[in-house]
Amino acid sequence: MVAPSTFPIFTLASLALVVVPGPNHLYIAARAVAQGRRAGVVSALGVETGMLVHIAAAAAGLSYVIARSAALFDVIKWAGVAYLVYLGIRALTSRHEPAARGTAPQPLRQVFLEGVVVNVLNPKVILFFLAFLPQFVEPEAGAVPLQIAVLGGTLLLLGLASDLLYAAGAGALGRRLRTRPGLLGRVSGIVYLGLGVATALSGRSV
Repeated sequence: MVAPSTFPIFTLASLALVVVPGPNHLYIAARAVAQGRRAGVVSALGVETGMLVHIAAAAAGLSYVIARSAALFDVIKWAGVAYLVYLGIRALTSRHEPAARGTAPQPLRQVFLEGVVVNVLNPKVILFFLAFLPQFVEPEAGAVPLQIAVLGGTLLLLGLASDLLYAAGAGALGRRLRTRPGLLGRVSGIVYLGLGVATALSGRSV
């Protein structure tokens, strides 16, 4: 189990990290602006479900292998870039009509799955689990996979709380923007493309 003296420090450090706007927040905000608070909440749940994949991979030691393998890391990185660019182009080129004309919202199941994919393909999360979380793992305190699971779960819960706040705020803003669907599509598309560029420019500084 995680050492009692370590856990509060990790919690405070994680809290400082999750309150700063990052790629996940921007993605969730874009979804909430485009489709409302409910879609933002569902995308947040998808993002944090993707975090479960990273926690499991880190506990199994796969994050270390991926982060140390240039080929595997680049595959994940560019797959993430391609997916974000695809979302951006789709948002920019979709026909945007007022809701009163019957425009169907994106199914929430698809919103959820997009959140999972965006986070699973985020190379920065892999580096986080390699460079940050291991600093708080103490082999002498017990099973390392269990410690990683506990620390990762703590980060997930803090991240979810932060994500939901962003979803709520962006959802409120989206109610105003949805009266101008053309502008809304451009905003969402630019956010996705910006995330793709940021991911493409990210390095492997570990």
